[in-house]
Amino acid sequence: MTERDVTTSSDASERPKPSVKHLSGAGPAAKKVAGARRNPSVVGYEDTAPHWLRVVAGWSWRTLVVVAAVAVVFWATSRVQFVFIAVFLALVFTAVLRPLVKVLARIMPRGLATAVSMILAVLGVAGVLTYVGLSVAGQWENLAQQFNDGIATILQFLEDSPLHLRVTNEDVQQWLENGQQWLEENSSEIAGRVASSAGSVALLFSALALATFCTVFFLIRGEDMWHWFLNQLPLRVRDTWLAGGEVAWYTFSGYTRGTVIVAAADGVMALIILLLLGVPLAAPLAVLVFIGAFIPLIGAPLAMVIAMIVALATNGVWNAILVGVGIALIGQFEGHVLTPLVMGKQVSLHPVAVALSVTAGTIIAGILGAVIAVPLVAVAWAVFSRLRHVDPPTDFDHLEDDDGAPPVDLVGDGPPGTQPA
Repeated sequence: MTERDVTTSSDASERPKPSVKHLSGAGPAAKKVAGARRNPSVVGYEDTAPHWLRVVAGWSWRTLVVVAAVAVVFWATSRVQFVFIAVFLALVFTAVLRPLVKVLARIMPRGLATAVSMILAVLGVAGVLTYVGLSVAGQWENLAQQFNDGIATILQFLEDSPLHLRVTNEDVQQWLENGQQWLEENSSEIAGRVASSAGSVALLFSALALATFCTVFFLIRGEDMWHWFLNQLPLRVRDTWLAGGEVAWYTFSGYTRGTVIVAAADGVMALIILLLLGVPLAAPLAVLVFIGAFIPLIGAPLAMVIAMIVALATNGVWNAILVGVGIALIGQFEGHVLTPLVMGKQVSLHPVAVALSVTAGTIIAGILGAVIAVPLVAVAWAVFSRLRHVDPPTDFDHLEDDDGAPPVDLVGDGPPGTQPA
């Protein structure tokens, strides 16, 4: 470099640089530069926020959108709760009757197979109800005397216990008089509730009628209806909807059929135990066990408690204990043998997820929510598991030494490779 070049470069570095104020009147290009310095989107002012804060903010608004969408779905469902119940029952009936329809469709038209399957189902339910009614009517005469003797036995047991709880017949008579007085004072309110219950019963039968109507079409043309729905979607999303729908129906139908089979087995085993122990009202109590099996976690224990109370009031303490032991053994057989054998891997939910689902469903929609919460959560999880991209699992065993202590680079002594050998 020559002396002239050095002088020229030094003079150029000492010249004052034009400011934005000077450039603002120099032309359109200068105005763009000046505007760029005042525009955060150009300069990148968002980069001044920490990376973790931007990530949390992104997840936060996305989570809010998802929660809002779920809230809208729940609100819309509550507005058409009657239709939702009818469609849900129709899907349950379809899942239970579809295997029978497929078998009968091999030897007769599908419409006739559907009609025969539904008639057989109605006759089965009517037969069970008739058996229960005849059992109650046949034992009703001796049941009152057995309950009176059982209550006297319970009162004597409480008096002889270490607590010495003495309850006399006068106390029982006083409780009955107080109950009668309460009924007289609240007769108008009770009448209103009875009328409301009558309306609910009529609504229930209407829902059953609509569910039966939908079940007929689901059994006859269910696949055609599903294919028609898929054809209304854009071509690019049909494969995704097809995969999600298949796994959803596989999970829902498997859970429904498995629950019916398990509940029926529980009811039959409970009936056998109650008959062997001589407990009255064995058939109604077995039906109660069958119904309670549809409510996970809480249904079967409640049915067990009611059966033990009946056994206690009629046959004494030891008979009630034997009933409790027998139904507990049924629960263990169901949980460890029957349910895994019937359902297999169709429904894979952790017991904590089941408990939380039942609790949330009960809070939101009462008994109905407790019944439908687990299948809905199972279907949602199955669809999510089918459509998501799963990274390979991490093997955490290599992160520990033979003695169980973590390697040196995880203790905080420095980055890997800087520790002494």
